[in-house]
Amino acid sequence: MDQLDRLESQSIYILREAFSQIDRLAMLWSLGKDSNVMVWLAKKAFFGHVPFPVMHIDTGKKFPEMYAFRDRYTDDWNLSLIADSCPPVEEVDPSLPPAARSAARKTLGLKNAIAKYGFNGIIAGIRRDEESVRAKERVFSPRGSEGSWDFRDQPPEFWDYFNTNLPAGSHLRVHPLLQWTELDIWRYIQREQIPVVELYFARDGKRYRSLGDQDITSPIISNATTIDYSPKIGDILGEPFRCIPAYGPSACPRNSHPTTIRTFSPRAIAHGTRPFHRRTPCL
Repeated sequence: MDQLDRLESQSIYILREAFSQIDRLAMLWSLGKDSNVMVWLAKKAFFGHVPFPVMHIDTGKKFPEMYAFRDRYTDDWNLSLIADSCPPVEEVDPSLPPAARSAARKTLGLKNAIAKYGFNGIIAGIRRDEESVRAKERVFSPRGSEGSWDFRDQPPEFWDYFNTNLPAGSHLRVHPLLQWTELDIWRYIQREQIPVVELYFARDGKRYRSLGDQDITSPIISNATTIDYSPKIGDILGEPFRCIPAYGPSACPRNSHPTTIRTFSPRAIAHGTRPFHRRTPCL
């Protein structure tokens, strides 16, 4: 069993555990590579059928290729799709930057959908390597009645024992991809031949590393026209990460302890948002 097999097995276990413990469950489907991997894993977990709805919270600003992908694979994968629109942008704080305002719209849209359909469990495709605060996330993560998350007060999860007891008015976010990295996602897509939106691959020397709203998502320079372009991380992921050591080798003897690396995540590169910090062994 290799690394991808272990990640797949763990994610399938999480999905089955969520389905057995949560009575009103849905999966977020953003149409990006991570959520397509989640749908694929759910099909494997439940023998070819996804037994809960997939939910696309739509800003109305996605690329045409994304909507075409959604329409095709809703049918091909026999999915029960909920496609609800976000509230108008006028309902969101106009002082926010464009990317933050878009995220706030989606948060409001999700909150409305949870109230509308009565879901008490939402499966989401976040990964710990995306942002520093997600290092504090749990696989089964409780949310307050307003959808808020207190990273200082998270339940322990020892030996894959997950707490699904919830106070009234709250819900759980379930994160089956929490332990995956971006490279794991791409290697799994390559191994399983999972369909993804064509914008991830280069046309005219550019492609998208992360997909969001058209007005806040920019392509990167790349020659990766297929997923088999190159086995090297810099080529699979597009441009290499920009890493800045927090302190130099003189302050950190080789292999003595981890050093913090300031890393610009794929989402940060695509949307112009903040970097995160990762602890990694010294080189």
